[in-house]
This record gives sequence, structure tokens and C-alpha cells, in this order.
Amino acid sequence: MARVFNFSAGPAMLPAEVLERAREEMLDWNGTGMSVMEMSHRGKDFVSIAEKAEADLRELMNIPSNYKLLFLQGGASSQFAAVPLNLKRDKVSADYLNTGHWSEKAIKEGKRFLNVNVVADTKPGNYTSLPKADELSFDPNAAYVHYTPNETIAGVEFPYIPETGEVPLVADMSSTILSRPVDVSRFGVIYAGAQKNIGPAGLTVVIIREDLIGHAQPGTPAMLDYKSQADNHSMYNTPPTYSWYMAGLVFEWLKEKGGLSAMAEINERKAKKLYAAIDGSDFYHNPVDPTCRSWMNVPFKLKDDALDKTFLAEANEAGLSTLAGHRSVGGMRASIYNAMPEAGVDALVDFMNDFARRYG
Repeated sequence: MARVFNFSAGPAMLPAEVLERAREEMLDWNGTGMSVMEMSHRGKDFVSIAEKAEADLRELMNIPSNYKLLFLQGGASSQFAAVPLNLKRDKVSADYLNTGHWSEKAIKEGKRFLNVNVVADTKPGNYTSLPKADELSFDPNAAYVHYTPNETIAGVEFPYIPETGEVPLVADMSSTILSRPVDVSRFGVIYAGAQKNIGPAGLTVVIIREDLIGHAQPGTPAMLDYKSQADNHSMYNTPPTYSWYMAGLVFEWLKEKGGLSAMAEINERKAKKLYAAIDGSDFYHNPVDPTCRSWMNVPFKLKDDALDKTFLAEANEAGLSTLAGHRSVGGMRASIYNAMPEAGVDALVDFMNDFARRYG
């Protein structure tokens, strides 16, 4: 069966080259006679895989030496609790930006552990815009500032990094990490679930500045304590070994493709093509302010909702899979992460144009 173009928001499409290599190595990794998923996480073979994955990610993102890199379990949602538990210290509150579904969930979880000050809230506008940089004002005594640079469901993306002064900036980069270069030194903590741009589900990457480690609140579970994880090289318990290995293959693939600057050029070009097709037709509509449209997640609606099922059925027949929008917003959503080739976006645009011609 031919592979489809998978526009799922996550778990998402993986590079074909990565899947092919994993297939080749499935039963016998590097002459060991065993699969990576059968290896001891403390054995020299898996340790070599883990160390190379970390080194490659550090190189790709130009991560400064005073940052720890953790490969954890629990998804990005576990970090909604880990962040306040580790960064609260002697503070009483933290600033949060509410710009979509995932930042809203982070706020809800954060309120379990400290006072949450919502400094910006775009929910009244259905999360279709973002505050301007000069509209934000942060508490200099806040424990940290938390935001979600890209909201997967609403399809909004910050075109800037908030300036927070001495207050640590925390970012949930699950759906934008590795899509372009980013200045890691401007952040206290970056965390990301793997299942969009990193690899298969089951792995969570955390990048944390070293001075923020070692201040967990009393009673913090060891699995959520950044110090216990850092001290044990992300192996306090058995880590998600196969997901870690797969992430390493993706990092190698990204390096072979020219790194994050090269990916940024491709990703911007893919997004522009898709938005041009939407904006150039009165059959489709994207509700997001053009100044903050996501490169990674592109929601759109048809002029007649009654055509949604037909659109999805015909798209699926054309090899364009998983285009249904999130249940909370409806319509369509095309997630075009790193692994989505430009040919996939071209195929979607051609299909959309033809569909509009036939049903418009």
C-alpha cells in the first residue's frame, strides 16, 4: 500500500528515511543481534545512542553549555506540573499567557501549585489573535513567565519571543520545536512532547538552564524533580528507549537536510503556499490574524459546513489523510511539520483548488 500524506497534528508524520532506517535496524542494531527496544537502558549500546541523540540536538539548536537536556516520559502535559513544582522557589505567583487550548491547560494545572496571573487572554476572540509585544507587562517578582509559542488547535503562533527581563521564560514548544532556529539562551525552560517534530509519542524533551535546577518544592515526586532527572542523565527509571532512539534518527535526518535554517526556509515556503490557496479563494477561510498565523498548523473552513464530510472523504481517497479539524473548532486542519514534504502541500493545494471548482 502506498503511503499517504499524513496531516495529523500528532502523533504526526515521520520522515520516510527515518522509518526505513528503523526498519533496517529493527531486529539487529549495529551488529548487536538485538533490537534497540530490547536493550538495557544502562548498557553501553543504548548509552551510546542516548549520548549521540543529545549531542545532535545540542548542535541543531545550538544549546548553550549551561543548559541541561533531559529526555523524559509523561508528555508535555506532565510539565504543566513539573514547571511550577521546580521553579516556584520562594515566589508566590507566576505569569501565564492564555492564547489557546494548551496554554489554558497549563494554567489550570499551574493553579494547583501557585497563584497564576494571566497577563494576556485571547479566549474572548476565540484564540484567533495574539497580544503585541509592547502590550505585555510582566511582574518582576514572578517565579516565571509561561507561554505556548504555537497553539496546535487554533493555529496561532507568536512572531516574537516575549521579553521578560530577569524572570525565567518557560515555553511549551511541542508543536514548533525544530521548525526553525531559536535562541535558547532567552529561555529558562523549553519543553516539548515528541510526537510532532521530534519523533514518536512517549518522549518529552526538556531544556533547562542549570541555575533553575535543584529548587523543587518539598514533596515533589522524584519523577518530576528536574534535579533527580539531571543527576541520573534522564535515567532515574527506565526511559522511553525506543522513542529516544527514533528521536536520534530524526536529529540525524535534520542535520543531513541542512539543519534548522534549511528547515525554516522549507517550512515558511510550505505555509505560504497553503495560506495563499486559502486566501485566494472565497471557498475557504482561515480565521487567524495574518500577523500570527502558524507555520505548523493551518486550520481552515469551507464556505459550507455541509461539504465537510465530502471534502474529507475525497481527500482521503486522494491520499491526503487526517485533515479534520479539532473537535472543538471543526472545519479542517493541515499540520505541516518538518516531515511533511513540499510535495504533500502541493498535492493538498491542488486538491483544494479542484474541490472548490467542483463544489463552489
